[in-house]
Amino acid sequence: MKTTSVSLQKKWQPKAGWGVPLAWLTLCVVWSSTWLAIKIGLRDLPPISFVAIRFLIAIIVLVAVSMGRTHLLPRTRNDYIVLAVTGILMFAVNYTLLFWAELHVSSGLAAVLQATIPIFGIMFAHWMLPDEPLRLSRLAGAIIALGGVTVICARLLGFNGRLAFWAGVGVVVGAASAAFANVLVKARSMQLAPAMLAAWQMIFGTAPLLLLGLAVDGNPVRFHWTVSSLFCLLYLAVIGSALTFLLLYWLLPRLTVAQLQSISLITPPGAVMLGWLLGGENFPLSSLLGAALVLLGVWMIFRKASVRGHSLQKGEAGMQFPEG
Repeated sequence: MKTTSVSLQKKWQPKAGWGVPLAWLTLCVVWSSTWLAIKIGLRDLPPISFVAIRFLIAIIVLVAVSMGRTHLLPRTRNDYIVLAVTGILMFAVNYTLLFWAELHVSSGLAAVLQATIPIFGIMFAHWMLPDEPLRLSRLAGAIIALGGVTVICARLLGFNGRLAFWAGVGVVVGAASAAFANVLVKARSMQLAPAMLAAWQMIFGTAPLLLLGLAVDGNPVRFHWTVSSLFCLLYLAVIGSALTFLLLYWLLPRLTVAQLQSISLITPPGAVMLGWLLGGENFPLSSLLGAALVLLGVWMIFRKASVRGHSLQKGEAGMQFPEG
């Protein structure tokens, strides 16, 4: 069966026209809200098990939607190795650090720091992808964005203490691991439908977290399950993971890269606003300055990206989005 980035989604997603702006807007809103959902869920659930159960549910949804529509298994042994490495980096390392960090920093700040993914992505791509050299405008954007990260982390260390500082550093380290995973997948093209590519990465990243969660957090049955924690878990798994992956891959051939990457500039301010309106979070002036520098740097990196998208295997595996 031929697998493309749209074969799975065409059977159930809305057609082009009103469906395109609706799908784009849905991604902006959902990815802006996942950060606050993580913060609320962490009031009752431990971070490691929270991550593991979230993606276990997402895997079940993605596999259920994919069955009978596309090829489910990777084709070569090398594919399994790449999926295992990138899955651990993307879902085990990145999301565990992110969830742990949100115990100590605001959801909006975590979203801004996670927006550094494309900054690290262009650096890794320069070394690993011969057709994507690091150009001066992108290097300048990366330097400005990293300056913003420095401002934010300095503020955390000075006003919120060492634990908040290391939480901020943890989000940035996770962003770097996610960026490397994205570039590695792009460098090692695989003939695998995007939904299943994501599902297999989740499988390899979630398996060690389930074991680690049992060892560290104990039996999930004994967690402090509340209505809000259950809602946050299901929202993050079904809406914030499975649905958004499918919507993103449906949009790839229908929008330019620049139009898609604009989501990266919308979700961090959206997360800050939702955290302020609904989560009672504040965002000091120094952190706002750092956030503005991060977003300016990201914009400088993306402003030249105007080519139209192709299949995930041919390019968009290297596209980075700061989703929670």
